[in-house]
Amino acid sequence: MLNPGTKLGAYEVVAQIGAGGMGEVYRARDTRLDRIVAIKVLPAHLANQPELRERFEREARTIASLNHPHICTLYDIGRQDGIDFLVMEYLEGETLAQRLEKGPLPLEQVMQFAMEVADALDKAHRKGITHRDLKPGNIMLTKAGTKLLDFGLAKLRQEAAPAVPFSQLPTAGNPLTVQGTMLGTVQYMAPEQVEGAEVDARADIFAFGGVVYEMATGKKPFEGKSQASVIAAILTQQPRSIIEFQPLAPPALDRLLKTCLAKDPDDRFQSAHDLTLQLELIRDGGSQIGTATLPAAVPLVRRRKRLAWVVGTIMLFFVLGGIYLLFRPGSTPAPVIRAEIMPPEGTRFELTGDEAGPPVLSPDGTNLAFVAVGPDGLSRIWVRSLDNFAARALAGTEGATFPFWSPDGRSIGFFATAKLKRVDLAGGPALALSDAPGARGGTWSAKGVIVFAPEFQAGLSQVSASGGTPQPLTKLDPAQYSTHRWPQFLPDGEHFIYLAANHKSPQSPQTGIFYAALDGKPGRLVVKTFSNALFASGYLLYLRDKTFLAQRFDASTGQLSGEPRPLSEEINFDLSTWKSPLSVSNTGLMVYGSGGGGVGMELLWFDRAGKPLGPAGAAVNYNSVSLSPDEKRVAVEEDQGPNGDIWVYDVERGTRTRLTFDPADDANPIWSADGARVFFASDRGSAHYRVYQKQASGGGEDQLVYADDMNDVWPQGVTKDGRYLLLNVGGYRAFSAVDVWILPLSGAQKPYPVLVDAFLKDNPEFSPDGKWIAYSSTESGRGEVYVTPFEAPAPAPGAAHNGLTNSRSARKWEVSTAGGNQPRFRGDGKELFYISADNSVMAVDVNSKGSTLELGTPHALFKASPRPLVKSFEVSRDGKRFLMISLATTGAKPVSLVSDWTAQLKK
Repeated sequence: MLNPGTKLGAYEVVAQIGAGGMGEVYRARDTRLDRIVAIKVLPAHLANQPELRERFEREARTIASLNHPHICTLYDIGRQDGIDFLVMEYLEGETLAQRLEKGPLPLEQVMQFAMEVADALDKAHRKGITHRDLKPGNIMLTKAGTKLLDFGLAKLRQEAAPAVPFSQLPTAGNPLTVQGTMLGTVQYMAPEQVEGAEVDARADIFAFGGVVYEMATGKKPFEGKSQASVIAAILTQQPRSIIEFQPLAPPALDRLLKTCLAKDPDDRFQSAHDLTLQLELIRDGGSQIGTATLPAAVPLVRRRKRLAWVVGTIMLFFVLGGIYLLFRPGSTPAPVIRAEIMPPEGTRFELTGDEAGPPVLSPDGTNLAFVAVGPDGLSRIWVRSLDNFAARALAGTEGATFPFWSPDGRSIGFFATAKLKRVDLAGGPALALSDAPGARGGTWSAKGVIVFAPEFQAGLSQVSASGGTPQPLTKLDPAQYSTHRWPQFLPDGEHFIYLAANHKSPQSPQTGIFYAALDGKPGRLVVKTFSNALFASGYLLYLRDKTFLAQRFDASTGQLSGEPRPLSEEINFDLSTWKSPLSVSNTGLMVYGSGGGGVGMELLWFDRAGKPLGPAGAAVNYNSVSLSPDEKRVAVEEDQGPNGDIWVYDVERGTRTRLTFDPADDANPIWSADGARVFFASDRGSAHYRVYQKQASGGGEDQLVYADDMNDVWPQGVTKDGRYLLLNVGGYRAFSAVDVWILPLSGAQKPYPVLVDAFLKDNPEFSPDGKWIAYSSTESGRGEVYVTPFEAPAPAPGAAHNGLTNSRSARKWEVSTAGGNQPRFRGDGKELFYISADNSVMAVDVNSKGSTLELGTPHALFKASPRPLVKSFEVSRDGKRFLMISLATTGAKPVSLVSDWTAQLKK
């Protein structure tokens, strides 16, 4: 306990005002701003427990990300003399728990407080935050209304708390959080929460139902003499109707609370937003509130168990109805209707990044195509009719990116497995039309021509929609541009627009949208922007600063006219690909992703069972990771723009240092054997990637190590004695033949190849004793992991590029049996790990006997979500921990749909 007058930074303690399982709360004075604040302190005797400190720090991160009138505001966070503390808004009033000691609330207050709390939960849930301890004691009643407190138990979606056996639960007393591994307050915990199952926002909705039930009746919906009996009631009993206690309560409110308190999460409201809408309907019943009824959407929950999808569909019916009213002769203009669309159950949208597939509307605005990632980690194209409940996945579209429609809406073009493909909605296999190893968008004309960007650093090409030999269409001026991408045909099927940009200077004055034609003549700059543009309904939509604008555009001449009108600041923008997840149709519909709904990357530690052990770096887009020999630092490639840079994380200190600053793309960091340097690849000053090195401390200059004027060169691994550096050499950009070379790091430093053939051999790795090289190869038609001997010393210096080892005839052992890549040895060389085709982390026992190997049977450790074709994971020397670049587990996020986006331009 802190005494009055104690100072924590700029805050002077005045008096203690409360205490709980997670800390003590004090009234304090901010000496800088002369205001009263509340300080929450983690007790010193608990600070040494990592799990409690983690919960304390999570509270800080959670509250800081929320800004809502009914959520307590976080001002500051600090640590002094071993004391961790939060500085929060000081609230005058009483908790809802204190108010309920006097009995139930009037119905008017029940409705007001319920709507305020539901709105606060909606704000939190939209940010992927689940409170997990919603109870009357965490709701403050003030003059301004309710304030939701204590997100100390908040969790990001997908995290689950283990269950506690009933026999270990204490006898019920005050409704406090059980101290142990079960998080939350038992009287308000959802069935899945007390069982230790995975919980999400629907657990908060259950707790919300319990809180509102208690406000209306003065009784808890589930009671018992012990924690075990309360849990038994939660799992097996139905609460009594609130009308038994409050005869004047609206029957609709009774049904709403029963839905909230359903045992099965699928039978509850699926979002706090839907809950708020239902509360508004009950409130707006006025004098008829006692007979208000819930709309038919509520029972659909039980029949379909997909409320989020159903509600989105129902809202779309209103959208289509609005469109009909808008264009009906003699009608008055219909209001603009906005709705949210959730991905299919168990999937999530892939809105941003190299593997993205944002939703695209069909030309007639009746269908929506999008890429969604399923539980198996595979992305597929889904198509949904806007007048139907269901969406269906299209066969043969695994790994799809950047879909686009045919003009008649019967087929979809997309990119997968380094190919441009098409698939017909009526059925049949997906057909490969052309090579497209690093595609950046396509467009399909009524004349049967597809214009597409086959590589991320290339001009546009054209090919027949039936397939054939692609022909170059636009030519890059390397002095100004490094990419042409995101083409879109205009109505005449002859002209199109596209983005021209420079990776080394993405916001240069020359970057912008160009107007061109199929005659191959140079394009003409239309508007300066560094994002893709869209044309519909006579407008060109493009990005300026952070706002999308719409401006009149003559598609026949390529000329803008009039003043640009602001469209929205909510539309997300993916700086890594210079594209926004935005689609429009000529029928007035618009669909877009907002608020960073993309995948996102996390750098996480896992144990052998796949249990998360904690983060190792900030949440940014990672492309590769390398663990230092002493396991105290991590080198990563971070993409926070079109190009990557190398950063180094100090695991023990929790700090990060930027290592490279060149505007070019710096990638694939590899530690030297002594941990003093970091090797990396960079395309600075060249059309190809070269190998550089820099001191790991950040000092000194970047030094060129090796360059090949004909190929990309990437560092991949170093022998434990520091004598040899493994290289990948070849056409990475085209995903064609990539070979494995050795670069001696002493003497003449003449590189020589060890594995050469027509296939892609990726992610080679030295064994700890330097006698073996593990790698993946596509020689069987898919990636498989192999091991081959490595014998030093190297052949004669100056060996030529050709006439050397052929990997098909080299002595080797196939390790994986059903697809694999990214092999990693354990520190003693007796176990090899890799990523399987279904994204499992696999382990294989390795026994080296002289010049031969004995391999065990591969077995899966856990499911992963790695980035493909990069170094996405590392293994600790003891093989017990895995450092992985993982897809952020933020749960399914919706996309937004607008019924008439041109209406706001006319205001």
